[in-house]
Amino acid sequence: MRASEALPVRFNAAAHFIDRNVAEGRGASPAFLCEGQTLSYSDLQALANRTGNALRGLGVKAADRVVMICLDGPEFLGTFWGAIKIGAVPVPVNTLLRAADYRHVLHDSQARIAVVSAPLLAEAAPAFRESASLAHALVAGPPGSFLSWEAEVGRASATLDAAPTSRDDPAFWLYSSGSTGPPKGAVHLQHDMFVCAETYARQVLGIRSTDRVFSAAKLFFAYGLGNAGYFPLSVGAQSVLFAPRPTPEAMFEVIARHRPTLFFAVPTLYAGMLALKDAERRYDTSSLRLCVSAGEALPAEMYARWLERFGVEIIDGMGTTELLHMCLSNRPGAVRPGSSGLPVPGYDATIVDEAGVPVARGEIGSLRVRGDSVMASYWNQPEKTRQTLHGEWLLTGDKYYQDEDGYFWYCGRSDDMLKVGGRWVSPVEVEATLIAHPAVLESAVVGQEAEDGLVKAKAFVVLKEPAHASAALAAELQSFVKAKIAPYKAPRWVEFVDSLPKTATGKIQRFRLRLGEP
Repeated sequence: MRASEALPVRFNAAAHFIDRNVAEGRGASPAFLCEGQTLSYSDLQALANRTGNALRGLGVKAADRVVMICLDGPEFLGTFWGAIKIGAVPVPVNTLLRAADYRHVLHDSQARIAVVSAPLLAEAAPAFRESASLAHALVAGPPGSFLSWEAEVGRASATLDAAPTSRDDPAFWLYSSGSTGPPKGAVHLQHDMFVCAETYARQVLGIRSTDRVFSAAKLFFAYGLGNAGYFPLSVGAQSVLFAPRPTPEAMFEVIARHRPTLFFAVPTLYAGMLALKDAERRYDTSSLRLCVSAGEALPAEMYARWLERFGVEIIDGMGTTELLHMCLSNRPGAVRPGSSGLPVPGYDATIVDEAGVPVARGEIGSLRVRGDSVMASYWNQPEKTRQTLHGEWLLTGDKYYQDEDGYFWYCGRSDDMLKVGGRWVSPVEVEATLIAHPAVLESAVVGQEAEDGLVKAKAFVVLKEPAHASAALAAELQSFVKAKIAPYKAPRWVEFVDSLPKTATGKIQRFRLRLGEP
């Protein structure tokens, strides 16, 4: 869908997602449950208004950046929506980064204000003190030598008119993971969240006001921001926020206690939850009507095991920070296990060769996507923007093929693909095959040179029972793969490891394995 066909020229996302709910009579309805505290829609409106006024009082003007190093909680909600409401640009940042990363974001964004949750201050404070652009830092919790977020917001007015922004004005930035260089700021516009909510959330998930959502992915991720942030607000639903690390046990406990209807996670977490013995008997998951996965391809074997044990589908899909949320997805009741599904309504997807020419069905190529939530640009990165945006099309950096029924199948990141004996090998296909073995919990496949200088596949394997690692089991896994898929795709080497390196979103960092890093 195009926002220009559904929205007025003057549009402020905070007014749409918050003020509209209050105006439509949902002021007393719960919006967010966080750490034992319930925020109604009226509470959320007052929090956003107070925070917006506090930011204005500290000198924040339209288009000024506000860096957010915030745990999922009131400080995130108030700052994100309050900044958007005054026409400023909130910049949520990964809370697992280090001081050097925060230093880069502050320098790149030239932010005037930063808001941080007190538990994250140890890494953030050195970056604050070295920033040339930063005028103030606000701390939610014990402020130390900085300003108190609670004090500044508490004394501000709870009345605030939304800035008369355009639907095409910048609304917020999200920084990419930086796996191929320093993180890049993807600029998203006022209408982008509306588009994702009206396409994927409504037309694929069928989200409704009676839903209660719970996302393991945090709000600073594009995935989590939609799942737990603006998707429920788009229909007046509820969201459960969980600030601590999302361990498998903790996820089951939250599901059993708060009884969400929609649960969002990544394949790594689903694997960990499946590894818990008797979880289907120990925890009540009967409230769930749908589970969602993204970040990496969900193996068909994992989908089948989850459905068998918990009786609810996992809807796998694909999106990127640059797209904001999903562009490909399976559909409830029509899942093709192992695939990324079909294009989400409002999005077009094509697979092209190196010259940008569409390839035939069944051939592997590069995925391009277009839709009205694609980022406007990378901030201050014109060359990277040119490499990524081709007119209306976004080059995602993912390798895919499309089957005869139109379903898209993920093969890996462009840099992760292997060429063995002149033939492309998808690490994702080999990993999914290994996971089907009853001894395997997780796996990652990379290329490594053999003695003859040719590239062969090497598998790093995490076992459900690490003590069972042996040369005999390694040989058994190689034979298992050869029996399931083309023999040339089987790993030449199998190395057993305790864990796999991952990003904060749960994606396997295969480049670290290629470099021999832990």
